[in-house]
Amino acid sequence: MDQEQILARITAMVDDERRLREAVASGQIDSTTEQERLGQLERDLDQCWDLLRQRRAKTEFGENPDDARVRPSSQVEGYQS
Repeated sequence: MDQEQILARITAMVDDERRLREAVASGQIDSTTEQERLGQLERDLDQCWDLLRQRRAKTEFGENPDDARVRPSSQVEGYQS
């Protein structure tokens, strides 16, 4: 995935997050379902942001950004910006 694809995916996930919050507010889904889906979205977002940071760092230091790899969510969760 290149930088533009990663950013597009992040945007789509943020849109999904907003739709989930609207769905629970309107009663279309319950809060348990919302929390489960939001949890997965947050993990996926963490991975995308990490991949984007890896690609940018590799570019900055003259390495091939295509060598960046998605790391497990357990590894990237909790990283501080």
